[in-house]
Amino acid sequence: MRKLELHWQILIGMLAGVLFALAMVQLDWGPKFISDWIKPFGNIFINSLKLIAVPLILGSLIKGVSDLKDISKLSQMGGRTIGIYIATTVIAVTIGLGVVNIVKPGASITEATRTELVENYKGDADAIKNKADKQQEAGPLQALEDLVPSNIFAAASDNGNMLQVIFFAIFFGIGLILIPEEQASPVKKFFDGFNEVILKLIDLIMLAAPYGVFALLAALIVESPSLDLFKALAWYAFCVVLGLSLMLCVYLLMVWVFTKTSPSAFMKGMSPAQLLAFSTSSSAATLPVTMERVEEHLGVDEEVTSFVLPIGATINMDGTSLYQAIAAVFIAQAFGMDLSLSAQLGIIVTATLASIGSAAVPGAGMVMLVIVLAQAGIPEAGLALIFAVDRPLDMCRTVINVSGDATVSMVVAKSLGKLHDPKVKNWDDNYKHKEN
Repeated sequence: MRKLELHWQILIGMLAGVLFALAMVQLDWGPKFISDWIKPFGNIFINSLKLIAVPLILGSLIKGVSDLKDISKLSQMGGRTIGIYIATTVIAVTIGLGVVNIVKPGASITEATRTELVENYKGDADAIKNKADKQQEAGPLQALEDLVPSNIFAAASDNGNMLQVIFFAIFFGIGLILIPEEQASPVKKFFDGFNEVILKLIDLIMLAAPYGVFALLAALIVESPSLDLFKALAWYAFCVVLGLSLMLCVYLLMVWVFTKTSPSAFMKGMSPAQLLAFSTSSSAATLPVTMERVEEHLGVDEEVTSFVLPIGATINMDGTSLYQAIAAVFIAQAFGMDLSLSAQLGIIVTATLASIGSAAVPGAGMVMLVIVLAQAGIPEAGLALIFAVDRPLDMCRTVINVSGDATVSMVVAKSLGKLHDPKVKNWDDNYKHKEN
């Protein structure tokens, strides 16, 4: 297996997981065996990635900001990063609305299917709505208030507080820039070494990636809803996948036009991170691998990756915003509602803002979707219509989220003269060096 490139190893693991699960489903004890003895290894793999997400952001972002040596460079990079992220999100929502209005997938939902789905998933829909209600009850500046942690150790103990960790890391890095070099040097050397250790841990964890995705895909297959429900939602799923594919084409075009990098080189460099994003449905869990691939295989300077990618994993959710636009209009169509142009323009604005507020974890987009539905006057009970296929579509849109982060990092790096030829480090370079 080690002779194969990583993305081929992961693909083989995914395929083997699906085939193994399909075979085990035929046995009465098969699903329980997978849940008890296979799924835990997938959870361990995801947990190992989540384990180093906060240390990675702290180490890489503090190092990246302090290396700038000039606060004006930070504002320059930050302005370009956020500006491009918002622009790509608006493009994603617009593509989603275009696709769903042309295909009209909601027209294929029958009354009987709608009733069955609402009954089956009503409990899940109510739970999601309660979470969204709490978010909507917050004041207009609650998001700004939540950005600043009262205790960095408490914030770092929960991956859901990623924005707070990012705020502290940037603030700490600015402090290092402003103190004398001789006093900052020992601290910077510590974080340089700390960052290298975390990157090496990522390499070691990725050795288990084929086995981790095997377990994740096997568990997903045995826990999937019935095939009849999938058939009823096939057109909806088609719209989401088509929209996501078009958005990927936008990224490839951006990479080619702005950085002169070929689409094939981009896809080859990012494929392990994309496959991992597909398996885990989590931008945050995939972040360590995304940073390693973008830096080593796409040639983006560490100064850029350590700033752009952690922020992107938190606020750039193009795949999620595209799905929210399609889901909102699909639910409206299923209930026989005709959304006006102003309502759909409102969806663009709300979905863009909601994608920024989405956590980089599986299923978070569903909570934000409630806010999008409420803004457009669409019944929140319609969430039950899309629960059956949300998990596989969540996997697909996470691939787009991760690809978008990589694209923006390349464009920003090119604009700052920080894009160079890739320099790949193998996980066992240190051992080879010692042997020689």
